[in-house]
Amino acid sequence: MNNTYDSRDERPIVRVTVGRGRPPSVAREPAGDDADETAHPLERGRKTLQTARTAAERVAVLEVGSTGARALEPLVLVTTEGRTAYHPQPSSERVQTLVDRAEAGTVGADDAAWVVEHDPDTETLPTPADGPLAIGTRRVLGGCGWTDPEESAGATADATALARDDPAAALERLSEIGLLGRGRGDASQDTALAESVATVREAAGDPVVVVNANESDRRNETDRTLLGGSPAAVLDGALAIAEIVGADPGDIVVYTNEDDDLVRHRTRSAAVAVTDALGEDAADDAESPQVVAGPDEYIAGEFTMALEALEGNDRLEARLRPPGPARHGLYGRPTIVQTPRTLAQVRAALLEPGAFDAADADPGTRLVTVTGDVGTPATVEVPTGSLLSAVRDAVDAPDQIKMACIGGQFGGFTRSLDHTATASALRNADLGTEGVVELFDRDRCVLATAGERIRFASEENCGRCFPGREGSKQLLGLLREIYDGTYDDDMVRELIRTMDSSSLCDVGRSAARSVETALDRFETEIEAHAAGRCPSGACEVSGS
Repeated sequence: MNNTYDSRDERPIVRVTVGRGRPPSVAREPAGDDADETAHPLERGRKTLQTARTAAERVAVLEVGSTGARALEPLVLVTTEGRTAYHPQPSSERVQTLVDRAEAGTVGADDAAWVVEHDPDTETLPTPADGPLAIGTRRVLGGCGWTDPEESAGATADATALARDDPAAALERLSEIGLLGRGRGDASQDTALAESVATVREAAGDPVVVVNANESDRRNETDRTLLGGSPAAVLDGALAIAEIVGADPGDIVVYTNEDDDLVRHRTRSAAVAVTDALGEDAADDAESPQVVAGPDEYIAGEFTMALEALEGNDRLEARLRPPGPARHGLYGRPTIVQTPRTLAQVRAALLEPGAFDAADADPGTRLVTVTGDVGTPATVEVPTGSLLSAVRDAVDAPDQIKMACIGGQFGGFTRSLDHTATASALRNADLGTEGVVELFDRDRCVLATAGERIRFASEENCGRCFPGREGSKQLLGLLREIYDGTYDDDMVRELIRTMDSSSLCDVGRSAARSVETALDRFETEIEAHAAGRCPSGACEVSGS
């Protein structure tokens, strides 16, 4: 049966979420529906999709990306005549029943988790009034879980067309809004995107646009969710930036993690579809954006080391700056380096400028993955004026949260989630802006948790600068001495200051932040370890 679909199609639709990267190299033998509980999420999603397609005769069965609410997935959404029913993790028999009912024109409302009435022509996921999908907003996540990421019929290049008509006006719009870069992979992280775009636009040489989607930190599912579920929207933003700076579509490089096979496949399909959507405005010989794989290494996501990887260098080292990529980037060409999160915001800003308040310190929304000691992680989108405490309701969180780490691998520790989701507010609180909120229960030891991150920094830094290379090793040694009863607070803090002020890349600076916030906010617990006691009971200590 033909499973292609466009907005003019009046058939009932069954959508199945399929996401989350590469399955294990050795697949388990299927043993009925009970095996689904332990199967890799990608395997479970594909099995559900195949079951629906086998049962379908008239209905359209679409493969869609993750909604971000992983606890619900694989999620089956049944839509007919402006009504969608949500069916989380159905068994194979249940999927067949849902398809049969869809063939008869019903959505299976009686035993659905949610039923939502909506505009029949909506292009974004209609959200329930409660549950994890009701948390925050879905401005850039709107297509995730709703549109087929590989289907060319729905691909548009509206932002690109706007930028092509008047590149200077498009740049002025981004400048007036004041959009900031969203992740550690952005050359303009937490700074005005328009400034780097203007620099590349004025620089001599052929410009390049790099979509930096290589994130090896599995805590952070934001870019993977967005690019895997709505690649056309990200590419439309990238193509719009290319138009502003004068780059060709073939000079856009989407740089992904080598493990993200599914994301790469979908992005390649979307790249062709979005380029085709330019229609007569595109040159006859216009090439589509390139989609490539980079190493599954934490440092490979840092924006200058991403360029090193793209140039084929075996040893990745942070580049000295200035000059930054905007003047001397990929192969010496002026280069824009931005994450999918940022480019999706670019598209939204160009098409819906009224949704952005230029008076805000950080206009727009931010994507956040909520993880840690939770049932199943979730990725949500929150307005920048809201408190991070709202994201707790997106997951099955511990009844008593001892602490949170905000900012990913090298985020800052805090006792409270009452922080506004803006770059300035998070930085002022010594927290990270990486789009990760980890929740930890009372069994977690802050010293052990901070120590694990410093150990990672000592092993995974690029080795180019002395503060990052040797400072992380020395800091790890000082933390280990606390377990033996020696806690030299002055020495630890002096080393933290040196790493923060002198490290060449973000690894050294951020790793220092993790330890500093642990010392500042859990000082009595750190001192207890030096006295021979771990308050959480998680560590063996031998202090006096």
